Amino acid sequence: MTWTVPLATTSYTVALDPSSRWAELVAWGPHGVEDGPSVFTNAGDVHFITEADAAPVEYAPLGLRPFFGADVAVRGGSWWRFDSASSDADLRLTFVDELTGLRAVLCYRPVPGTDVLTRWAEFSNDGSSTLEFDRLGSAGVCVPTVGGARLTYLTGQWSQEFTRQSVVLPAGGFRMESRFGVPGHAHVPWLAVQDAVGGPAYGVSLEWPGSWEISADVEPSGLTRIRAGRLPSPGPVLLEPGASLTTPAVALASSVDGLSGLASVWHDYDRVLAGSRWRRPRPVLYNSWEATGFDVRSTHQLDLAKRAADLGVELFVVDDGWFTGRDDDTGGLGDWTPAESSFGDFVDSVRELGLEFGLWVEPEAVSPKSRLYAEHPDWVYRIDGRPLTLIRNQLLLDLGRPEVVSFVKSTLDALLAAYPISYLKWDMNRPPTERGRPGAPFADLDAEHVAGYLAVLDHLRAQHPHVTIEACAGGGGRTDLATVARTDVVWPSDNTGPLDRLAIQDGFLLMHAPHLMSSWVTDAQGVFDPRPRSLRFRFVTAMAGVLGIGADLSRWTSAQHTEAASLVALYKSIRPVIHHGVAQVIHGPTEPTAAKQYTSEDGNTVVVLAWNTGTLTGAPLVPGRSSRVRLDVVSEASYVDSAGNHYSGAHLKHAGLPFDWTADHDADVVILRRELR
Repeated sequence: MTWTVPLATTSYTVALDPSSRWAELVAWGPHGVEDGPSVFTNAGDVHFITEADAAPVEYAPLGLRPFFGADVAVRGGSWWRFDSASSDADLRLTFVDELTGLRAVLCYRPVPGTDVLTRWAEFSNDGSSTLEFDRLGSAGVCVPTVGGARLTYLTGQWSQEFTRQSVVLPAGGFRMESRFGVPGHAHVPWLAVQDAVGGPAYGVSLEWPGSWEISADVEPSGLTRIRAGRLPSPGPVLLEPGASLTTPAVALASSVDGLSGLASVWHDYDRVLAGSRWRRPRPVLYNSWEATGFDVRSTHQLDLAKRAADLGVELFVVDDGWFTGRDDDTGGLGDWTPAESSFGDFVDSVRELGLEFGLWVEPEAVSPKSRLYAEHPDWVYRIDGRPLTLIRNQLLLDLGRPEVVSFVKSTLDALLAAYPISYLKWDMNRPPTERGRPGAPFADLDAEHVAGYLAVLDHLRAQHPHVTIEACAGGGGRTDLATVARTDVVWPSDNTGPLDRLAIQDGFLLMHAPHLMSSWVTDAQGVFDPRPRSLRFRFVTAMAGVLGIGADLSRWTSAQHTEAASLVALYKSIRPVIHHGVAQVIHGPTEPTAAKQYTSEDGNTVVVLAWNTGTLTGAPLVPGRSSRVRLDVVSEASYVDSAGNHYSGAHLKHAGLPFDWTADHDADVVILRRELR
């Protein structure tokens, strides 16, 4: 029995093995690749291992594949057999373990209009005993890597998120995870796999905002097997008789055009997840945090709003510090009442400037000094008899409790009803530490918190559809696909230093589309690369996604204000191409000239953002030649830039667009229009 799941330009084919004990991958790639001998089939004898260990098994329980790992681990093991299949909108393959009563359904869903396939597993306990899951993967998938595997992944730490890494793995294993209760800053639940020499790229991205794991093993058979799923934390996860559970979905993608093509597939998927919301313009914002910190006074904020409006900013966001008890980071969280009684008048004054109004919140956190904690100390995660650990002087609310979810919903509803707020920045600045709930020692706390978090976001989407939601978790700690599906922009990092930010955004755009990437212009130096860069460099960097400004505008000179206003106007003119077109990283941030290309949906406009990241050529004092950026354009077409310079497509593609950098000119925006005949 064989099943093929068609996607936009690719397909995914699975078959039942002759013993009816597992499903295995037959083909994954461009349409028609399934018509011929499978590249995944084992052509030799097995020694010291089982047939399953050498097969491209789609989903392996502990017991079936004893030597090369399992996707799901039930204590005592599980050996199942095929039961039935259905293939309507989704392909569903059912397996049963008659001894334990475990029923497993492997689910496959194509995402219309994309080359993304989502997979997950549904379990039910038809037996009489409780089942204990120590591993709860969403899927296993094989990639042909005869020469070893090239793995591309995104790693870092707070202020250094989305650092692009690559490793060639000739044999052995690779693993990354988060036990933070959120995807975390150290890794993101995304991985790309190619053969060691490059070529087609295959990717996985997990739709889960809790703890997770992804592993890749280069197996002797010439396959690399990837496993992805939630991390039971704390574990095990129990499944009582008669109960059922579903794993998070994992998205699979492939492209014959390598990492660049794979990134385009992920960008398409982000747009599908957002539905019609992705077409909604993301406003140019000003956020007052770096100018004022916790010192939020309406008179000062209004002065900043006036300056921002003069620049062409469209949205003013008040960050942390606006609510009662929030003079510093030791108090206030949970008591979401404005500190100033005239807050409503202030909001109205901001809107009279022609600006929309936004607000920062951290709904999952509570300060020990707050009124909320005094009234509900049982609402935080705790273990009886153990001390509580403070991170950033705060505790974490248990969103697995229905009463806590109700409180968060009603609090946000009240704020959005009391004030004309069109933008909400949701932050989360501490992971769980004492992960316990007195009276519920076997609760699946990680999954319950995720369910509560997503329920609040779903509530906001349904009840306040006009509100733009920004996802933030101490920077880029929560940028998974489940969060992206429910929000409008995400905050990749708290680090706004220009050269550092360029590297962060390079990695981010491998995983997500530009319309999601919030980026600010500030006066901050880089944490890791503090070399000074011009105001223009900072603006062009922020233009690569959703433009924002976070600098203290009262310290800018009149010349800086004038330059900023012209750059904001320039950004607005290219915003539809940046957000809705095809985005490509042409040169990365480690090259002397970094560049990104954005091509409009109709192909008639190409926007190139370029930055000088290295040394200068020394020209005109000494001989030198222009830096060149080769573009992905139509060779037979002709293009003209804003200054009237004409280029053939062949020149732009093979010779490249020229840039001449100086100490005062370290970034540029070039708009090319295709000349129609």
